[in-house]
Amino acid sequence: MSPLVAIIGPTAIGKSGLALELSRTFDGEIVSADSRQVYRYMDIGTAKPSHAERSQVAHPFIDVVDPDEDFGLALYQRQAREAMRDVHRRGKTVFLVGGSGLYVWSLLEGWRIPSVPPDPVLRLELESRVKSEGSQALYEELRELDMAAARRIDPRNARRVIRALEVCRQGGTFSGSGWKEPLVSYLAIGLTTSRADLYAQIDDRVEGMVRRGLVDEVEGLMSRGYGLDLPSMSGLGYRQIGAFCRGELDLQAAIQRIKYDTHRFARHQYNWFSLRDKRIHWFDAEEDVCRSVAELVRGFVANQDGGGSWDEQLA
Repeated sequence: MSPLVAIIGPTAIGKSGLALELSRTFDGEIVSADSRQVYRYMDIGTAKPSHAERSQVAHPFIDVVDPDEDFGLALYQRQAREAMRDVHRRGKTVFLVGGSGLYVWSLLEGWRIPSVPPDPVLRLELESRVKSEGSQALYEELRELDMAAARRIDPRNARRVIRALEVCRQGGTFSGSGWKEPLVSYLAIGLTTSRADLYAQIDDRVEGMVRRGLVDEVEGLMSRGYGLDLPSMSGLGYRQIGAFCRGELDLQAAIQRIKYDTHRFARHQYNWFSLRDKRIHWFDAEEDVCRSVAELVRGFVANQDGGGSWDEQLA
């Protein structure tokens, strides 16, 4: 059975660095569970691994679409499964690494995702209604069409409500996505730290991104014709620097907003990765965790007895 190790936790906690060390030790490859690293030309703001790091350890699931291409959960799940199968066929250890709980659990829990394609016209209509009526009005419509789906969605999450309505309006049910069997064998490693330390690490990362050329990266994307209204450009760092490029904020205000919004995003990530979740082995990122995690991974890998394969479940 090919080992599957998930490394999860909030942004800027050190997941990528740990994954690189473990991949070198256990002959692994890294499959990203990040909702922004899939986009080409978006390197600094998404904290993609460097070319040097990619030359040392393969990352078979980044830079797969252009910023103006649709890329949602269903497509991520399908392509990530194929990437994981390819790693498995090469006899490597799969390290699933990222802070997108939606992406991580969709794979580990075997979610069935609606295959209804995006409807740009309908989506534009629903987005206009959110602006004029608020997301609660659309949520009430979703409650009438698919109560089970509504129970699972935060009414304030306008994008998720819109997607559910999109599926329902095209004759499907969002709640019908459901679950398959969860993967029979995986090891989930979680990194955490105190809120003060996490915020300090986030702030350092943001400052580093700006020094490495985040402003130039955003300006370059805009010059290629990628508008700030694209979902890809709504990510942390891009929308705030985009506001600076349009003269709506000065640079220091934009940087401070990135930090604040990233702090808030990190808090939200703990809704997906609970410290009480017994499926996750938590480690304090402020400690030297690599040796302890490596011992845990070594024991997990040794217990993969060939009695079956999660690869079959990813079909």
